[in-house]
Amino acid sequence: MKAAGKGPALLRLNNLKRVMMQLRTTRITSRQDLALALELSKNTVSLIVDDLLEAGLINELGPVSVASAGRPKIEISLRAEKLKSAGIMVERQAIHWRVCDYFSQVIAEQTWRTETSDPEQLLHELVEVCQTLHAAHPELLGVAIGFPGIIDPHRGWVHFSAHLGWQDVDVMTILSHEMPLPLRIMNNVKAAALLSVQQLELNKSQSHFYLRISEGLGGALVEHGEVFTGSSWTAGEIGHLIVQPNGERCSCGRLGCLETLVSKPAIQQQLAKRKPGLRWQNGESEPEILKEVMTQAGTHLGNALSQVMQLMNPASIIIDGPWNAQPAFVQAVQQAAQAGALAFTFAHTALHFLPLRIDPANGLALAVIEQYERLS
Repeated sequence: MKAAGKGPALLRLNNLKRVMMQLRTTRITSRQDLALALELSKNTVSLIVDDLLEAGLINELGPVSVASAGRPKIEISLRAEKLKSAGIMVERQAIHWRVCDYFSQVIAEQTWRTETSDPEQLLHELVEVCQTLHAAHPELLGVAIGFPGIIDPHRGWVHFSAHLGWQDVDVMTILSHEMPLPLRIMNNVKAAALLSVQQLELNKSQSHFYLRISEGLGGALVEHGEVFTGSSWTAGEIGHLIVQPNGERCSCGRLGCLETLVSKPAIQQQLAKRKPGLRWQNGESEPEILKEVMTQAGTHLGNALSQVMQLMNPASIIIDGPWNAQPAFVQAVQQAAQAGALAFTFAHTALHFLPLRIDPANGLALAVIEQYERLS
């Protein structure tokens, strides 16, 4: 959406964005309820709804009975399939994309292995992916591409990615020349953080810390519905807190990062050290070993999270990882976090252990929607 100018045109555009956001949140509503929720005049809302009806973006579902006298409410709903967004996640040796509707429901997706160490080659492949998606889904509002590492989302630069072996790669300039749609460049974990807040229906006026356990360990602070990146785009990088000064070497080159104790490769290494051939996928065959490793990992993570509680004071901390299914891990995280934080702080910080993993590609697609709705 673009405003033709300032003043009334810009006000109309912002009101339209607010209506779209409310329609996405409530799914089913009415003109009267929109006006009340957004504190807009009924005439303003009616004009916007009429435009959306004419564009085929909403449906009228019919009248609903009301207790008081007056005109009955006509329920309306967004035609979510008419407004799509795409998220493309780049990982080490793999690309994964999802196309979602306006309600973040997945319409199509694909994953394949590819060479990712050469930036020029991969960017050429991403151009082809974007063009293919646009041709197949002309309703796309935009595309967001996520990378692991230190990402400047404003300039669209990958400053450093240990997982890809990249340094100072200008992604935005190259891709934007080939893409007619709005484009966002983000860190994968920070995109997933946006989706976690939406899925848990958390209060967006508060701050929430998201932590993702995968091949690495990443985190992100979501403040008032926006990811806080910090002055050098490393805010939330909890995986690189040093917790064992003489510990294992991390992918960042330093010793004893939290990532070396809690990530998938770290847990695999610890299990195999206790019993050769033992993997976390079949860890239940050795329950005592698995419990010991999970307890240690949970204790390390809980200690780190207690510092997040004290320094950032988020309303909630969201843990997204494969170890959430292990009671020993969950209990150790809770106990260590409680022991390390002030009692008052811990009591006012909700811990959410996600039962299902979040797909960062979904979070990237959501980032497109949230940028589309952002007030000018």
